[in-house]
Amino acid sequence: MDLFYVVLFGTLVFVAVVLHLSGTDSSSCGSSGGGGSGGGGDAAAGGRACVEGGSDGGGSAGTGSTGGGSGAGSGSGAGGPVSEAESKRFRLFRNNYLIVFCLMMAGDWLQGPYIYALYEHYGYSVGDIGHFFIMGFGSSMVFGTVVGALADITGRRAASLAYVASYCLSCATKHSPRYGVLMAGRALGGVSTSLLFSVFESWLVAEHNRRGFPEAWLAETFSQAIFLGAGLMAILSGLLGNVLVEDLRLGPVAPFDAAIVVMLGGGALVAATWPENYGDAAARRSVLAQLGQGLAAIRTDQRIALLGAMQSLFEASMYTFVFLWTPALSPRGEKIPHGLVFSCFMTACMAGSAGTGLLIRRHPPQAYMGAVYAAAAVSLSVPLIYHTERRDPSEGGSSLRDNGAGGLSVAGKLQLLAFCGFEACIGVFWPSMMALRAHYVPEELRATIINIFRIPLNLFVCVVLYKVSAFPLSVMFGVCVGMLLLCLLCQMRLNDLTGAKDKPSLADLAAHDSESNGVSGHLPGEVTKRAPKSTKAGALLVD
Repeated sequence: MDLFYVVLFGTLVFVAVVLHLSGTDSSSCGSSGGGGSGGGGDAAAGGRACVEGGSDGGGSAGTGSTGGGSGAGSGSGAGGPVSEAESKRFRLFRNNYLIVFCLMMAGDWLQGPYIYALYEHYGYSVGDIGHFFIMGFGSSMVFGTVVGALADITGRRAASLAYVASYCLSCATKHSPRYGVLMAGRALGGVSTSLLFSVFESWLVAEHNRRGFPEAWLAETFSQAIFLGAGLMAILSGLLGNVLVEDLRLGPVAPFDAAIVVMLGGGALVAATWPENYGDAAARRSVLAQLGQGLAAIRTDQRIALLGAMQSLFEASMYTFVFLWTPALSPRGEKIPHGLVFSCFMTACMAGSAGTGLLIRRHPPQAYMGAVYAAAAVSLSVPLIYHTERRDPSEGGSSLRDNGAGGLSVAGKLQLLAFCGFEACIGVFWPSMMALRAHYVPEELRATIINIFRIPLNLFVCVVLYKVSAFPLSVMFGVCVGMLLLCLLCQMRLNDLTGAKDKPSLADLAAHDSESNGVSGHLPGEVTKRAPKSTKAGALLVD
């Protein structure tokens, strides 16, 4: 194995661990419930909850919360005493969710490094592979919004099991090299992705509130979900995939078979231990009515629309990057260890997420997100130098095999470093953007609005990938850079609307027990309480 990969991976792991420990050491457990993101932990000794993620310190007893229709105010506030029995009950509940979430995320992460390489292995051209990706994004666009609304109406547990079934079927199709079968697999994968990034978080929030746990404890669960599910599991999945394909030589389908195993394990745990829950029972609507309410919320609040635009543009650049990184690093069929490269990406992402814990305690996300978008644009500008000519589909070969082109070139190594920088920006983006959206997105419409935002995202990615083989890679990366610069403009407009410089930091917001909205850095789908009746739903309340 090339020493370059080992040094890069080791360096990224060191940075991620240092940042994570720094965030943990500097977080505090006190009566205010304040603290930064980064470290996980159980309820602190002495009955005080240690809140990570810059969460709201928790409302006073009796504050309403809509997840599942029950209040979250039973028990104490963020800093009040809690019984050992309640703390133990919460730990059991949290650990159950984290195990399920990690297994489900591992099933997704195992596929990531090898999806492009598998199609390449079967002999498909760049244009054909682009069409496969279009099917996945198009499926998510068409069906994802509907299944998100159905999950709120028909039940999140059932939708979680549907995720397992659909994604396992998608993985099974990878055994066939036939075009139609692979297309069907991509369609199932698109639906599954929409379910993954909406129903599990929605189930957690509703069940947490139904059981009467303090609202502030959600931040602890989400903080650990980021570190374990979106960080550690991604790294381990990449390394496992590398072992299966490179070391054991089981072929590029092996990671997809491993994904089936871990997702079935998670599905069995859901079926055995999760009760069913729904969206706001008092506001149960049809799918069309649910979509209408979500669109109305976006249309009437420019802040929600701007956040949705940034989500769509940033994620569009991210998903286009998922397609582009393999041909960018291996333009002439150079052999690359996909699993190890993917682990480097995920470690960089985890480092960015851990570093957010230090940022978010000193500055509100509005103050630094513009710089994050600019840094991401600079990172994806590096490939513009090296890919000015259109790639001949007949040139090179599979990046899984040694085709005589050697290993990663100097240009490839420079691009890999830049790509790791982009992944670090992704790590900052998720908790920061989700913390912002937590102020504005109504809980009872959470899964619906999340998936509505995915419509322009998937549509744009489909348009970009439709003619991907007709342009040099530099054009595709240039489109990504343009989208990131548009994110910067949207962030500037949001700052104008919200007066970012005059706002307290999220750590300060955590100390305000009178705040009606919880703020936490976590995965797609945010924690937010319903605003009081006298306040417009979703508004940010700042003293």
